[in-house]
Amino acid sequence: QVQLVESGGALVQPEGSLRLSCAASGTIFSIFTMGWYRQAPGEERQLVATITSGLRTNYADSVKGRFTISRDNAQNTVYLQMNSLKPEDTAIYYCNAEIITSRYSRLGYYWGQGTQVTVSS
Repeated sequence: QVQLVESGGALVQPEGSLRLSCAASGTIFSIFTMGWYRQAPGEERQLVATITSGLRTNYADSVKGRFTISRDNAQNTVYLQMNSLKPEDTAIYYCNAEIITSRYSRLGYYWGQGTQVTVSS
């Protein structure tokens, strides 16, 4: 079994900062790409940022220059540093990871339960 647990969501004022964390645990042989997605009320889930095992990053245009994704491979953890937050960043943020649980297993796509980020004055 694999679990992803997010933390760090909160209510923050515009132009504020937050740091989200997501830790993977369980039977893990290797983790490939990890990422953050978000879903606002009434909208589809959308990509925020991804980071490969080789630390190559990709960002949605709406967050470039404000958000930074990073990971600690030894801790199986991915982070999202969010600066200059805007009300339109308000959403539930979900962690995603591509994981194989053994040398011979198929690649699985795992999701966390989500953490709420609200940007409001």
